[in-house]
Amino acid sequence: MNQATSVDVKTLAEGLARADRSCVANALNLIDDKRPGAHEQALQLLTAIDGERLNQGGHLIGITGPPGAGKSSLLSALLERWCHRGLQVAVLAVDPSSPKTGGALLGDRLRMSAAGQHKNLFIRSLASRQQLGGLAPEVWPMSRALLAGYDLVLVETVGVGQSEIDVANIVDTTVYVVQPASGDSIQFLKSGIMEVPDIMVVNKSDLGSIATKAANELTQVLHRSEQHTAWQRPVCKLSARDREGIDALEEALKAHRDHLRAQNSLTSGRMQQQVAYIIRQLNDEFGSHGIKKLGGSKQIAAHCQSLHGTGQMLASYNAWVEELRR
Repeated sequence: MNQATSVDVKTLAEGLARADRSCVANALNLIDDKRPGAHEQALQLLTAIDGERLNQGGHLIGITGPPGAGKSSLLSALLERWCHRGLQVAVLAVDPSSPKTGGALLGDRLRMSAAGQHKNLFIRSLASRQQLGGLAPEVWPMSRALLAGYDLVLVETVGVGQSEIDVANIVDTTVYVVQPASGDSIQFLKSGIMEVPDIMVVNKSDLGSIATKAANELTQVLHRSEQHTAWQRPVCKLSARDREGIDALEEALKAHRDHLRAQNSLTSGRMQQQVAYIIRQLNDEFGSHGIKKLGGSKQIAAHCQSLHGTGQMLASYNAWVEELRR
């Protein structure tokens, strides 16, 4: 395999901060590049991004739920509003790999929407590839690169297999979308992933009483499960098709981000996500033997947490990689 072409990391980082489309595309291509040398340059790029932006800037939102729930339609409705207000918005659309092409489809549907060609919007399609319903490992670093210059970064994924849990582990706020007529809400209650969403959405409220019934059921169950928690998860009933009820979802998204800030959970949550990414990358390349050689997951995590705010966490990861490759 050929060596990756050397890039000017400083120039790329500056372009990311401006949300320059060419620099953003090149940065994500670098993160996705599997050639020797690319991974090291990608980590240098992430290290060069302003730490304040990575710790507290923007809003990382995951949108997941079963196929057919109307996630792309809902996202299109949100994108139209946000772009019209002048906000910079980026979307990572993750689909299970096409068995023929390995390509992704969600991003294609978003591009065909009314907001798809807006100058303030950047969309990147990603295939989950071999992850069997989970997210490809590139999604986390890509989402961080996008935080450098975008007000809102969204990760959209079809809720199959591990993906609902995976997306919740890399974003600030997780929105779980269901449609009432298919029994999605009942499946959600039985699926064991009730802790995943921060906000529930019952789409297709234009179906009338069926949607109202589903929203009421979810509200009652969530209320019983979180009587002693600081965040009371809302259930938003809306119609993405008719653009009705979108205001309530926007308010819920803002309220959750404000809640995270008030609880000092935004920065700490992103730090934990970065630590988890580092441990996962080490395990993927060197296995449990490599993790053990570095003192175990707990020691790695403790060391990373001690470096929080210094910008040296990824540099430490690079040093571990070099040590284990010797």
